[in-house]
Amino acid sequence: MDFSRRDFLKMSAAGALGASASGWFDVLASRAAEARRQGVKHKSCILLWMAGGPAQSHTFDLKNSPYKAIDTAVEGIKISEHLPKLASEMKDMILLRSMSTGDGNHNTATYLMHTGFRKGAGGLTHPSLGAMVAHELGQPDFELPNFVAIGGAPGSGFLGPKYSPVILNGTDFAGLPDLKPAVPQKMLDEQASLLEELDRSFSQDYQAASINAHKTTYQRALDLMKSSKTRAFNLSDEPAKLREAYGRGRFGQGCLLARRLIEAGVPFVEVTLGGWDTHNNAVARCRQLSNELDPAMATLIADLRYKGLLKDTLIIWMGEFGRSQGDGSNHYARCWTSVLAGGGLKTGQVVGDSGDKGQAPTKRPISCPDFMATICKALGIDWTKNYTVRGRPLQKVDKAAKPIEEIF
Repeated sequence: MDFSRRDFLKMSAAGALGASASGWFDVLASRAAEARRQGVKHKSCILLWMAGGPAQSHTFDLKNSPYKAIDTAVEGIKISEHLPKLASEMKDMILLRSMSTGDGNHNTATYLMHTGFRKGAGGLTHPSLGAMVAHELGQPDFELPNFVAIGGAPGSGFLGPKYSPVILNGTDFAGLPDLKPAVPQKMLDEQASLLEELDRSFSQDYQAASINAHKTTYQRALDLMKSSKTRAFNLSDEPAKLREAYGRGRFGQGCLLARRLIEAGVPFVEVTLGGWDTHNNAVARCRQLSNELDPAMATLIADLRYKGLLKDTLIIWMGEFGRSQGDGSNHYARCWTSVLAGGGLKTGQVVGDSGDKGQAPTKRPISCPDFMATICKALGIDWTKNYTVRGRPLQKVDKAAKPIEEIF
């Protein structure tokens, strides 16, 4: 594993060099290292979803901002004074300062930024990004879910329940609840076999999507009950200093859990930090949210780098839109900022420009389809190839989409 002396010192200070209590993780790490030596790469993605629409002027594009702009690890790039830890990680980040989608409604913009399509387009319910990644990069026989959402996420749309997320809430994350069967394993297996036989007989007579949905749900539960890999969901294996470095709230602990799941082979994890709909008292509210975001995201980047996972893990930071310049009180979808980190991209740069007043893209406007095509390219997904659903070709990304080539 390659890391610098500076990285070593930083991670030592964060407590990230403490050994995991689980021997299974050591085995996983050795297998992952062997796979890398053989040239086998498994791309994965962590989406940090800022529900409500974070103000770009209070985070990563301080035009007409009430906050002070501070220097980062990349000369010439400045961000909010309340994100000092992220400022030190800027060499592994890309700021997309010219996002322009035009949708300022929470519901439809959330759908748009998760799927790449306007809600209702084609009369379809489109799969979210997590479902797409689970479909394209997930392992069908993997014991853990291929899509995990901490705090919730849009679903799998026309791809069906097989690719829907397992949703986790709470802050403890001491393992998946209710995994131990109420009856002996042999009896559980017999009951499962009987249920499968009944389902098979029923589905021969009645063709319904609900039958497959039901079967997918209980099969997923049975697989988890039998798997030792569910240890990945238990944060008690992690050193206390590292847990403190991430932050003890749900978002911070969710980011640590995301790292563990990625390490275990889960291809997509979404972690939500809500509260960014700052119509009132935005200055104080964004400062509080930044104090939660900053240690969690910065430690996630450093932790993935230390584990040798950052080059093959794309981190996305975004909300459904930005906010009006200055006070950050109103929805603003004409020009705003999203962030990418890791993923083997050409990091340490800014793409696009929001102009002197931060009101409109003056360089490289980025549409939602362009953004989605970029994510797909970063993950090794062919966005030009259609899904085939019940014999019908359906697009992954809008045909007009063009990836942001300057980051590759």
